[in-house]
Amino acid sequence: MAEGRRSVRFGAILRDVFEAVLLAAVLFFVLQLVVQNTIVDGPSMEPNFVDQQWLLVNKLAYRTGDPQRGDVIVFDAPDGSAREFIKRVIALPGETVTIRDGRVAIDGQEIVEPWLPRHDGSAFGPYRVPDEQLFVLGDNRPNSNDSRSWGGLDRTQVIGKAWVSIWPLEGIGLVSSEGPGPMAPSALVQ
Repeated sequence: MAEGRRSVRFGAILRDVFEAVLLAAVLFFVLQLVVQNTIVDGPSMEPNFVDQQWLLVNKLAYRTGDPQRGDVIVFDAPDGSAREFIKRVIALPGETVTIRDGRVAIDGQEIVEPWLPRHDGSAFGPYRVPDEQLFVLGDNRPNSNDSRSWGGLDRTQVIGKAWVSIWPLEGIGLVSSEGPGPMAPSALVQ
């Protein structure tokens, strides 16, 4: 009789372990579809994001909506390499972007950039963003490989929207498109 109870307990334990492993596997695969971690590589997003900062990327953000001006996005490198880039959306499809003395204008109106990018005095444009593409810039404008170099970013290359900063500890928080650092779209100057 004791042997039968041990067999039932062992079967119950085995079932519980199987259920736990199955649940963990399902959660793992669901999270892989929804969230990705990425590490900022280089100074192109300073002062708002620093080299080796860890971020979680919401991979579903643009399945139901479109990128907005100010969103920080992660995307496959435009050169076809296996690298990923992180930049800020500045202009949307069909808009014309011009940069003069470090100030960005969209369709002739200067935009407010509450994320306080590092400006440079260079000029760019006018450049009309093709359909299904985005114009992206690094926050560290003098030190960024971005749409000024390679043109519009095809929407199919976007992996997702930077969502949460998780490292370093002093930078933990939601990523914002409305202000500096980790913490939503910029408005045209009225």
